[in-house]
Amino acid sequence: MPIYALGSQEPTIDSTAFIHPDAVIIGSVFIGPHSSVWPTAVLRGDDGEIRIGARTSIQDGTVVHTTLEWPTTVGDDALIGHLAHLEACIIEDAAQVSSGAIVLHRARVCSGAIVGANSVVLNDTVVPAKALAVGSPAVIKEGRARSEDVAYGAANYVQRTARFRRELRRLD
Repeated sequence: MPIYALGSQEPTIDSTAFIHPDAVIIGSVFIGPHSSVWPTAVLRGDDGEIRIGARTSIQDGTVVHTTLEWPTTVGDDALIGHLAHLEACIIEDAAQVSSGAIVLHRARVCSGAIVGANSVVLNDTVVPAKALAVGSPAVIKEGRARSEDVAYGAANYVQRTARFRRELRRLD
């Protein structure tokens, strides 16, 4: 798997995390216990720091980046869907950013909130706890997130990594 230092910036990956061989990790990236990073995801901590908490899934094709001024932080038990883009934002514990969604600079997705598929959370937006953010730009619908779906998905990905550790093998 391509894991790169950039000068003195080196990734720190917990030994229990699963990093797919086709994911790319560069620079100041910290990945917590039992988290997973899936095929073609790119976590590029070149300008600043990226922190991924425990039991969090960064799914296929996702891009996580940062800026000199603002780190990107994803909490524990979070789900980051396929082809999402996170840039200099905060995703709190047990939150979900669905497939194809974008969360931009200084935005915050609070605990238990969900950003819907293909939605765009603009700079400085706060998605409150247990709210649903949908559309482009995202419209906030308070109290509409199904937090139990996030918990189920996070637990599912922790279990899935065990299978991939045991059974994944390259055939070419």
